[in-house]
This record gives sequence, structure tokens and C-alpha cells, in this order.
Amino acid sequence: MKGNLFWRKVRRKLGQDWIVAALFLAPSLIGFALFYLIPFAMGVVYSFQDQVVDGSFVGLDNYKALQTSNSFHKAASNTLLFTSISVPLLIVLSLLFAQILNQKLFIRNWLQTAFVMPLVVPVASIVMLWQVLFDWNGTLNEWLHNLNMERVDWMKSEWSIGVLTILYIWKNIGYNIILFLAGLQSIPRDYYETADIEGAGKFHKWVHITLVYLTPTMFFVILISIINSFKVFRETYLIAGEYPHDRIYMLQHYMNNMFTSLDVQKLTAAAVLMVGCILIFVMGMFSIERRFRNFME
Repeated sequence: MKGNLFWRKVRRKLGQDWIVAALFLAPSLIGFALFYLIPFAMGVVYSFQDQVVDGSFVGLDNYKALQTSNSFHKAASNTLLFTSISVPLLIVLSLLFAQILNQKLFIRNWLQTAFVMPLVVPVASIVMLWQVLFDWNGTLNEWLHNLNMERVDWMKSEWSIGVLTILYIWKNIGYNIILFLAGLQSIPRDYYETADIEGAGKFHKWVHITLVYLTPTMFFVILISIINSFKVFRETYLIAGEYPHDRIYMLQHYMNNMFTSLDVQKLTAAAVLMVGCILIFVMGMFSIERRFRNFME
């Protein structure tokens, strides 16, 4: 009898906690459903129709149209190229600077502030700064002119993807450094002391201790970096406009132009493909991370 009474009290308590938790989560869940989940579901439906209003089912015709679209191919290849270049560079640089900041440096606080500052800089200020630096009459071209070198139209040439990569790294490196620093400081010092006693070198300790125990943080940083690489469209759009140079014409430009021309079917089909590829990659990363965690346990 006492046991049954105890479990009834536990179930009643859990039920009350669940109701309270649901009430607190309800505003966020409703907002997420209204502004993200429902619109995306409607977009998936539109991608299989020939028009938005009173449309009829056309199967995979809109997706087949994307396969024959040169603009879509160019946007997809540029997005893949940018992500495959910028994300590894960002990971390597942020890990390197995190390792440096994890040491006892007299300018450590100054460096941390410098790396975090881009996170709080408004987008308008970032755009103005990059225009001042890379405009035809900007600071960088003025330096080249003073060195008797030819000016470069940075945003309207093959150099544009390099400029965009620098912008992406500058904007996001501070956040990644914070994550890596948290991961580095969570590694017990006993492991390094034991390795020192056994005569392990710095490289051996970095590979077999630091990198191993930093792997869960690495997975998260990679995911966040890939997601942030798709957000660079905002700065690119403000700097280069609706139709930038071919090298930095991304999927977001393509979808924005389809929205401007009211071609909602191609827009939604492209969005579904992009989200599908991201989901597949994220699920693969989580699967690898889960296997690694099980292996470590």
C-alpha cells in the first residue's frame, strides 16, 4: 500500500511538472510552428505543384527543372565550393587560436576581446567596413596603387570568393574560439601529467589527448560553422547586390531571385533540396559522434 501511494505521488508530481513545462514551452513551440514548421511544410507541398493558387500536382517536374537550370547548377556548385573551403579554414584557425589563448599570455584578455568583437558588430557596419576595404577606390586598392601595382575589382572578379571567405572567417571565428576554449579547459589536467611522466611529446599529447577529448566539441563546431556559412548571404547581398559575380552567386541568391520573379515552385524545390542535403549531413555527423562516444565509453 505504501509503495503504491508513493508511485501515485510521483506520477502526480511528474504530471504537474509536465504541465508547467508545457506552459513555459508553448510560446516558443507555437512561434516555431507558425514561422518555421508550417511554412516549410507548405513549401514542400508547393514544390510538387505547378502554381501556388489552385495548383495541380506535377510530381517531380519542378525538381527536374532545377536539374536543367544552369543558374541552379552554378549556385549549388558555388555554395559547395565556398562551404568546403571556408569551413575547414575556420575550424583550423579557430582551433589554433583557441590553443594559443589556452596558454598563459599577458595579452590573453585583449586577444579574447578582439576575437569576440565581430560577433557584436552590426551588419551595416560590417558591410561599410568591407566596402571601404575592397571597393575599387578602397583602402586595399589604394595600397596597391602606392606600390605601383594594378587595382583589383575585388567583388567583381574571381577574388570575390576569397573576400567572402575572409568575411565569413572574421565574423565567426570568435564564437568557435569560445567553444574550443570551453572544450580545452574541460580536459582533466591529470591526463597531461600522466603523459609527461611517461615521456610523451607535445605532438603525441595533442593527438592522443587533446584531439580525442575535443572530438565532441569538434562535431558541434563543424555543424555550427556549416550552418553559419549559409548565413553569409546577408552580407554578400548587401555588398554585391542581387546579381553578384558568378563566383559568389550562391543558392540563397538563386532562391531570392526566384522569389522576386514569383517563381515559387522553383524556389521551394531548391529550398527542399538544400534542407534535405543539410539534414542528411547533420544526421551523418550525429551518427559518427554517437559511435565515437560509445567507443570512448
